[in-house]
Amino acid sequence: MSTSENKKIVFPAPCPFCDLPPDRIVAEDGPCIAFRDGFPVSGGHTLVIPRRHVPSFRDLTPEEWAAIHRLARRLAADLLASDPTIAGFNFGINDGACAGQSVFHCHAHLIPRREGDHPHPRGGVRAVIPGKASY
Repeated sequence: MSTSENKKIVFPAPCPFCDLPPDRIVAEDGPCIAFRDGFPVSGGHTLVIPRRHVPSFRDLTPEEWAAIHRLARRLAADLLASDPTIAGFNFGINDGACAGQSVFHCHAHLIPRREGDHPHPRGGVRAVIPGKASY
């Protein structure tokens, strides 16, 4: 048996965002959809994604970018209207493995924040690098 016959072809795991059940989708806007995060860091944590499978925000079309922002604003307004404990939001994208991306289908996190949910929230996303949140 040749060496090439012994090698297995390994395909990447299926994308969990490409085949979402319709009941998970909480909002849509043209080329993009939104759904609640399966592992939320706070109540209402929502992901906004393009329907098209692309790994990075750098691959988004202008129409996809605009739809992501429209959805994020609309979802934030809806969350604020339904939950008076929300006092702010973190909104961001982990792009690349070294930035913490674990599902390689571009997705933006909309994370509701509440007073007291973190003892020292100053610096927000700067805290992804230890020691950089306080300045």
